Amino acid sequence: MLFQVRMDVKIPHDLPAEQVAEVLAAEKAYSQELQRQGSWRHIWRIAGQYSNISIFDVADNAELHALLSGLPLFKFMHIEVTALLRHPSAIRENDS
Repeated sequence: MLFQVRMDVKIPHDLPAEQVAEVLAAEKAYSQELQRQGSWRHIWRIAGQYSNISIFDVADNAELHALLSGLPLFKFMHIEVTALLRHPSAIRENDS
């Protein structure tokens, strides 16, 4: 199943810089591993915001929830999820 996920990050200003650096490094490693595995298909930064739009390809809602809740920044995020279906007028069978 394909899902569009918008993630808006709000790191508290009073979080120590050392802790912020650690969580950001862990977030990058985790997200890049999910991309290598193919479940995190695309990620785009939203210009001017600490936000992204991503496309996930997972088996079901439960798998998506597990991946998202495993994000090191999860507790600092507002997340919106939209399930996606191929449009009947699409000329491609995949997202290439």
